[in-house]
Amino acid sequence: MVYKRKLAVLSGVTGLLALVYVLTLIFEPERAGRRSAAYSWIDSRQLAQAERIVISGPPEAETAVELVRRNNIWYTAHEGNEYPARQLRVDDFLGLLGKKAPYPVQASTSAAHERLGLDEKAASRIRVSGAPSPARDGAEGAAGPILLDLLVGQGDQTGREVYLRKAGQNEVRSGEDRFSGYISGSLSSWYNLRLFPESEDGKLDVDGVQRLTVYPPAAGPEPEPQVFTRNGSNWTLSGGIAVADLDNVKVDSYIRGILNIEGDDFSAEAGPGDPIFNDGRVALELGDGSIRTLRLGAADESNRRLAAVSGSSYVYSLAGWAVERLFRDAAFFEKPPSGPDQE
Repeated sequence: MVYKRKLAVLSGVTGLLALVYVLTLIFEPERAGRRSAAYSWIDSRQLAQAERIVISGPPEAETAVELVRRNNIWYTAHEGNEYPARQLRVDDFLGLLGKKAPYPVQASTSAAHERLGLDEKAASRIRVSGAPSPARDGAEGAAGPILLDLLVGQGDQTGREVYLRKAGQNEVRSGEDRFSGYISGSLSSWYNLRLFPESEDGKLDVDGVQRLTVYPPAAGPEPEPQVFTRNGSNWTLSGGIAVADLDNVKVDSYIRGILNIEGDDFSAEAGPGDPIFNDGRVALELGDGSIRTLRLGAADESNRRLAAVSGSSYVYSLAGWAVERLFRDAAFFEKPPSGPDQE
């Protein structure tokens, strides 16, 4: 009987200690604070409905960035035109808004707003909207519902965190400052300036190219083209340059560079169908049977050229150094010497 009583007592004590430990985990202030700090600014299900994003800096900022989604593709809207946006940058930005992260509450009254740079007249702003309602009977459709209206204030004393609050709410939170890079970035930082935009997410890569034909710029008659033709995992080269020992790795790198080439801006100086694009061209024959042709205009006084790509309604401005990478001489494609005689 004594043994059974001792066992019962020990079991009771053990259970009580376990309960105290569990309650400590639940109600420990530091742990509770960490749980309450885990926060996201918008639910991921709402993000899927996003059709428009407007990012505006503080009042002294001259312009705002406006992004719109058409057929599940994001564009940057500017002065009545829409240009391809960097899809991965937009995805990362939306992911930042929807990701749960430590955002502890720092204030709960409006008295702190001005001090923390969160007054509506001073703060930067991020608005995410849903799809607008369709127009009816000739009238304009209603604006899309606001999914998120986020105010971004000043940084804390460490410079590592920033204060934030939702418009219309008094609660102020702080978090790692991953917002300023998006807010202060130039408009062009949102542009997808790749002449072959599909290469951004890997939909178009060197493996999809079957033949590349290159017509270098020339002052006189058009020169004989350089023709790179895929033969399995290797390449053959014919036409305007002769290479004794073709380096397939260099050819892959060269073609990948063409696919990834970027302009430094969009241009409204000419349309893609204008006859000025007659000073050098590059034609890519793809595995699906399509052909994409990049055509260049003449160099200006700063050695920049305008460029147009078949199937695209955009004209790009290309820096001189970027154009030089399109046209290589034979030495670039030669395998390096090897063996005991190499110095």
